[in-house]
Amino acid sequence: MHIDPSNATTVPEFLVRRFRELGIDQGFGIVGDFALRLFGHLNDMGFPICVAADEQGAAFAADAYARLRGFGVCAVTYSVGGLKVVNATAGAWAEQVPLLIISGAPGIKERQGDPMLHHKVKNFETQLDVFRDITIAQAVINNPLTATEEIDRVLGEMLATQRPGYIEIPRDMVDVVVLD
Repeated sequence: MHIDPSNATTVPEFLVRRFRELGIDQGFGIVGDFALRLFGHLNDMGFPICVAADEQGAAFAADAYARLRGFGVCAVTYSVGGLKVVNATAGAWAEQVPLLIISGAPGIKERQGDPMLHHKVKNFETQLDVFRDITIAQAVINNPLTATEEIDRVLGEMLATQRPGYIEIPRDMVDVVVLD
């Protein structure tokens, strides 16, 4: 398959485009090693992540932003950060708030052989399993051919139902060119 470089888009570029279409101009979160490049790229594209004192505070700030602006983004790192926003995400479900949780994650290649990595709890799907119960739609961005469709699916379901959603972005997918 050939992708025209003039139309090349990365996951962060696609996300920022969608966020701008929704009229939002910033997210809230706490950076961690699995999300460093993601946060950097989002910021470089004009979508800063306002750093809070902790992840839960960031999630509640993103929830408040969503109530004011119609959509909110909380960005965290894998497991230690993601699991700390569960309470705010469950609250967003109960209150019908479109709060998007974006989580950096170990790379797809790093997961091969099921190694023990820092922040890993039980298995690589534990965090995703938790968010399946408290969000309307979830996606792990692990295929450049379906990445934009998956992002649009999650955002669409969130907006249609006014419920939270979850997108996990492995760190080796941040710079990958995706179909747009």
